[in-house]
Amino acid sequence: MDEIHKNILQRNRSNLVKDLDPSKLYDGLLEKGIFTQDMIDEIQSAGTRRNQARQLVQDLETRGSRAFPLFLQCLQETGQESLAELLQNGAPAVTLQPATPTQVVRPVIQPLPFTPGGGKPGPGRVRRDSLQGYKMDASPCGYCLIINNMEFEPHSMLKNRKGSNIDCEKLERRFKTLNFVVEVRTNLRQKQIKHELLTLSKKDHSQYDCCVVIMLSHGTEVNHNRFPGAVYGVDGQYVPVQHITNYLNGQHCPSLQGKPKLFFIQACGGDERDMGFEVSPDEVEPSSGGMDDQTDAIPMSSSSDSLSMSDEPDARPTLPTPSDILVSYSTFPGYVSWRETQSGSWYVQTLDCILEENAATVDLVTMLMMVNNEVSQNSAKGLYKQMPGSFNFLRKLLYFRTQT
Repeated sequence: MDEIHKNILQRNRSNLVKDLDPSKLYDGLLEKGIFTQDMIDEIQSAGTRRNQARQLVQDLETRGSRAFPLFLQCLQETGQESLAELLQNGAPAVTLQPATPTQVVRPVIQPLPFTPGGGKPGPGRVRRDSLQGYKMDASPCGYCLIINNMEFEPHSMLKNRKGSNIDCEKLERRFKTLNFVVEVRTNLRQKQIKHELLTLSKKDHSQYDCCVVIMLSHGTEVNHNRFPGAVYGVDGQYVPVQHITNYLNGQHCPSLQGKPKLFFIQACGGDERDMGFEVSPDEVEPSSGGMDDQTDAIPMSSSSDSLSMSDEPDARPTLPTPSDILVSYSTFPGYVSWRETQSGSWYVQTLDCILEENAATVDLVTMLMMVNNEVSQNSAKGLYKQMPGSFNFLRKLLYFRTQT
């Protein structure tokens, strides 16, 4: 927003807080693209009308050059002309230009040279089978938010997650070693999870090269059109993974455009238990978990079919493609994820070890394949298996810079 319009809002803040009726504006602000639904939910959670008005005006200043004239339009359309006139008094005339679509610079895709028999390219031909790497040398590299839900409210019917504190401590140490600013939040309800993600999306990431979100909680399977699964708050209400990623996409967090956004989900993708299949002895190295293994699934008395669909709106189809996003799941969608109460989850234990041993020399996607392989060889109670996996929308190789 232009400085002159920010000054007008600040000069008239007391009148806006006193007289503004935010509830009349929400539909228009959403329709005109000034705020997202998540931002409106956050404003509504501020409480009283005055608090909502105060939060709305504060957030409006962050929404770009079109926000002020569109806000005036919303005031006029909802019968709050006196406030519109107050803001227009002394303000330069604004000509609202049509929104122009964001220019997307697409890389020129060149075909790889074809060499019969897999030999080297002939004279004068250049190999194009190497990938560029993301810039990852900022210090610190970026923010890492860890949400660790261990103790669930009784009415949620979800068991406490013993051992999750061990996972959290490992990952906090690991990402500090990888030069991230780590923030840990514990035992959050659904709205608090959304608030933390919204706060993270509002930070200025322009000086950083990457952003990481780690979710440690119970999970479940939900309808989706992009990223499967959902993560529970301690109140038993969930946040779909595709909504979690939306907070940091190019539209909602411009300072992270073109930068890698990494999501690590230690939670069940459903309540199915994988009993595996037989392979030849040389295909697998035997490994088994302890007898106190627990899952991060929803209780067996419930299922994803019984969850209220009204709490699960689909992601809007107008959102941009989630470029530069990687979501790593502890388990295949639909299946449980195993956690040992004394040593933490299989997935986090393995991820931490792989990062410790390889982060200085191996790219992230390759390391996650190593995690997949090792976890797949575990057995819970001598019977059940687990298969991690990723949804990868990264465009380049990602190498962490370890602290020396």
